[in-house]
Amino acid sequence: MSKFIYIYNGPATPMDQFTEEQSAEVTAAWGAWMGKVGTAMVDGGAPFGARAAVSDDGSAAAPSELQGYTIVEAADLDAAKALADGLPFMSEGKGRFTLEIFELIDMGM
Repeated sequence: MSKFIYIYNGPATPMDQFTEEQSAEVTAAWGAWMGKVGTAMVDGGAPFGARAAVSDDGSAAAPSELQGYTIVEAADLDAAKALADGLPFMSEGKGRFTLEIFELIDMGM
């Protein structure tokens, strides 16, 4: 089994801008998806907060719309992609949000 990191990318609304009802709905959707993933969930992750970007020449750059991460365990990349089925972050269906999935390589350290 390998570990895979999901990186969420898109113009997500910050949780502090949700109404109480929206927050409860989003929290329930994420809880249901995490329950479905079950023991394959290694780290439920977290949303990203304040951000900045710096270029290799030291100048400021525009930060991306990366929104957070989750780590799962799966047999291979296809299995990691399958675990993302029903992921609330990908529910809009308008092509504004993407999920990037990367295998985490064990460095043996």
